[in-house]
Amino acid sequence: MITIANPIYDVVFKYLMDDARIARTILSALLKKDIVSVEMRPHEYVNQKVEGIAVQRIDFGAVVRENGEEKLILIELQKSWLNTELLRFRQYMARQYNDPKNMTIGPKQQYALPMVMVYLLGHKVGDIEEPVVYVRHDVFDYNDQVVTRGIPDPFVDSLTHESIIVQIPRLRGQVNTRLDQVLSVFDQSRQDQGNSKLLNIDDSLYDPDDAEMQRILLRLTGAAADDEFRRQMNLEDEIFMEIKNRDAEILQRDYAIAQQKEQLEQKDAQLRKSIALLRQANLSPEAIADSLGIDIADIEK
Repeated sequence: MITIANPIYDVVFKYLMDDARIARTILSALLKKDIVSVEMRPHEYVNQKVEGIAVQRIDFGAVVRENGEEKLILIELQKSWLNTELLRFRQYMARQYNDPKNMTIGPKQQYALPMVMVYLLGHKVGDIEEPVVYVRHDVFDYNDQVVTRGIPDPFVDSLTHESIIVQIPRLRGQVNTRLDQVLSVFDQSRQDQGNSKLLNIDDSLYDPDDAEMQRILLRLTGAAADDEFRRQMNLEDEIFMEIKNRDAEILQRDYAIAQQKEQLEQKDAQLRKSIALLRQANLSPEAIADSLGIDIADIEK
């Protein structure tokens, strides 16, 4: 067994993906594509807590080889501990689509580069049991038949994107496929019992001649022994607890507001019923207002 730093922590994950060779290994396994090269694209959203939500975003420009041809694509990698609102992801994607740096020149005009969204989630997504799911978009005609002629097309590709969703809590400890091997270092079931910042990995499950996987393990092993990484992980734990406590307070407040609203609606319904009964008894609005102890304007309303 070897001990590695837990890459669910932002500081460790960023350190892991800073290595272009490791980033290419992980992204190649996720996309199931031959990625020739990958480069992290700096921007203002990397490793920030947006509006108090723990979401880490890293952009990559990747050269992918398909059918003997190479093309540039964008890979937007987003990692979240919490069940973050979908709206925040969509807002970020809109910014990326509008960024001139993410454009390429087509035969007649400018198009957005093809984009793949990768979500590494520290929470489950509904009742989906598969740890990794792929969301792809086909092109259909009026009769719902898949259109293949002329596809792919830069205009179509600039308007749609593929998504890959990884549910980290549903990783099952398997190391059969290449993707299993790569994601195994995120498997939280391997957490050290006394320290959630560390994972215990059985290195006998990996081929010692697999230079790419050994590089990942070596980098995470080094991070586990580094005092500065431990300090920053402790800081992340504090921030995470603040966010959880804040969300708990928001849920309690929303529940109290919902209860008050329900009580007001019940009171209003009862008041309407009482007024209707008194009207059926031929009482005047003035008499009803006096009987119920409310303003006559409310009666008329």
